[in-house]
Amino acid sequence: MTSPAFTMSAFDQFKDITKLNEPLAPHTWMKVGGPAQVFMEPRSVEELQQIIKVATAEEVMVRMLGGGSNILVREDGVSGIVIKLGQEFGAVSVEGNLVKAGGAALLSHVISTSVAAGLAGLENLVGIPGTVGGAVKGNAGGKHADIGEFVKSVDVLTAKGEFFTRKGDELSFAYRFSGINELVVLSVELELKPGDPEEISTLMRTLWISKKATQPMSFQSAGCIFKNPRGLSAGVLIEKAGLKGTKLGEAEVSDRHANFIVTHEGAKSSDVLNLIEVIRSRVREVHHVELELEIKVW
Repeated sequence: MTSPAFTMSAFDQFKDITKLNEPLAPHTWMKVGGPAQVFMEPRSVEELQQIIKVATAEEVMVRMLGGGSNILVREDGVSGIVIKLGQEFGAVSVEGNLVKAGGAALLSHVISTSVAAGLAGLENLVGIPGTVGGAVKGNAGGKHADIGEFVKSVDVLTAKGEFFTRKGDELSFAYRFSGINELVVLSVELELKPGDPEEISTLMRTLWISKKATQPMSFQSAGCIFKNPRGLSAGVLIEKAGLKGTKLGEAEVSDRHANFIVTHEGAKSSDVLNLIEVIRSRVREVHHVELELEIKVW
């Protein structure tokens, strides 16, 4: 990757948390793609705010990387700054029927913490990868629930580094959408219902077994590639178009669930992008439906 087009000296104060040309493939679930021009892992909200303010002054593009479960990075990598929140942003706590989680907390950890505390609701989201910040921003969910229905408040930072809390009417959620368009989700407060820990745990295990049987959980994938068109299943449309098991390069439409693309050893992001275009084209031709991406392409 070429050297940064902006002045790195402006970011000298962040040297100990900065890597240049950091490969992004290991940070994503698909394990493909090029490097980040500049990669930073801030350790506090104050440090994060400072980075954002300097980046704004320098007119440098900033992207946030969560768990990397819904990101496809192109081969030529990403210019500007990629920020990944450190473990300091991953705390999870329970108070009554409220669960407070840092934006970098893994959704799986938030779910297991709430279930152990005898709080019901999030067990329906078992098996969804990534961080709780990313899950809330994209209103992650499945056939049983979406995370948005449990969100009470969200602490965010804007693209200029300004802090504020969204709650009540400032929160809106729809299918794979939230009204949270700020740069960073710092923390989330979820309101759940008390229940029997054993019953909740049993339901979670049942849902997990079902999901494991129908989705390629042990492969490199990024979850569902396409959003479900209104009233339809993207996976069913792709399967009925005869595309299950279709392979381009080292990217393949999962034979377990057609809305998953799995990558094999030696795969390139171009393999995935080409396969996405084949799927869209074939589904358009067979079903006259335009599939919309659920993953983000950098």
